[in-house]
Amino acid sequence: MPMLFPEAAARGERLTRLSKPAFAIGLLTAALCAHAGIQPDVDTEFPQTNGAPSREVGQSAHQGDARAQFILIRRAAEQGHGAAQNSLGWMYANGRGVDQDDQEAVRWYRKAAEQGYAQAQLNLGFMYDEGRGVGKDDQEALRWYRKAAEQGNAGAQFNLGQMYVSGQGVGKDEREALAWYRKAAQQGDKRAQDALGWMYANGIGADKDDQQAVDWYRKAAEQGDADAQTQLGQMHFDGRGVNKDDREAVMWFRKAAEQRHAEAQFYLGTMYHTGQGVAKDDREAVRWYLQAAEQGEARAQNDLGWMFEEGQGVAKDERAAVQWYRKAAEQGLSLAQDNLAFMYRSGRGVDKDDLQAVMWYRRAAENGHATAQFHLGLMYEQGRGVTRDDRQAAIWYRKAAEQGLAEAVSALAKLGR
Repeated sequence: MPMLFPEAAARGERLTRLSKPAFAIGLLTAALCAHAGIQPDVDTEFPQTNGAPSREVGQSAHQGDARAQFILIRRAAEQGHGAAQNSLGWMYANGRGVDQDDQEAVRWYRKAAEQGYAQAQLNLGFMYDEGRGVGKDDQEALRWYRKAAEQGNAGAQFNLGQMYVSGQGVGKDEREALAWYRKAAQQGDKRAQDALGWMYANGIGADKDDQQAVDWYRKAAEQGDADAQTQLGQMHFDGRGVNKDDREAVMWFRKAAEQRHAEAQFYLGTMYHTGQGVAKDDREAVRWYLQAAEQGEARAQNDLGWMFEEGQGVAKDERAAVQWYRKAAEQGLSLAQDNLAFMYRSGRGVDKDDLQAVMWYRRAAENGHATAQFHLGLMYEQGRGVTRDDRQAAIWYRKAAEQGLAEAVSALAKLGR
């Protein structure tokens, strides 16, 4: 059985998936650029090379020779210029013009940070946060993030919010996290805007407010943030904070899916499979499910298994169905565990094996999956893969019946329970 409509993903780990900024550098030459969305400084006194700085995350432009740039920047750094010291740290951290050396990176970041240079404080905090070139130390990371954040550095404000929301290096405080996210978001940091949207959507650190959530998701989505695009699509699909609009949902899912956002690819596949907001097209559904499944999206793996099992949008292939069900089941997806158990019970795409069927039904049933609870009861009643036991059958039927499964209510009645 597939998931027939997009369900909201479990969000308990939502914020921890947001990447921490990489190494922000000062604009000393046009060959050096910002990282993780943090804009380079523009008030440098250093000579510029021709061309504008690259704004691509995690990259640097290639204006001139990297080694020559390193020598130029090192000279300035040795004269005590904070921006140069920060940029030299970045070059060591990334192996630009010099062998990669995290300890040297930390040494130069520290020199700049101790002069009050905010981007170096952010970078030094990151090194402590990740344990690169220095022992991992959450409290030191927090201390340097705070110094940069208090100077208005948006990347540090976002990271400080991350620390508070997760309780890393400081007592967990969702309201304090919200406050720091807001400071960064108001400066246009798309990650912070996305985080704010999530907090308002879920009532974390603030009263639940779907309209505020949509507003912040939209700000981040319009800057190209794939996670925000996915969540904005979900808000349109659910009609939360905005009128329900499946076409608008598809548009945002597509934008994120084209950035290889696995959850959005799954949702887009689902929209094609069900014909919501777009013409029904099982081949397109399979295409998007496959892209998400290959990235490990368990719901997409399950639904791709269903498409192979039923021959929808792809040639029927029960062995392939089993393979995809197994991948999702091994990630703990109850629906896939139930589907895999069925394949073992019926001998479809795999040798018939009641012991394996019971094992997978039990895993799903213990996770509260009503259909699996019913099927496990059936295995006990029939004595398949387990010793026949009407009392155990009744226990599992009752669990399923309490969730409203009609078949389980009938089975209980037949047992006289």
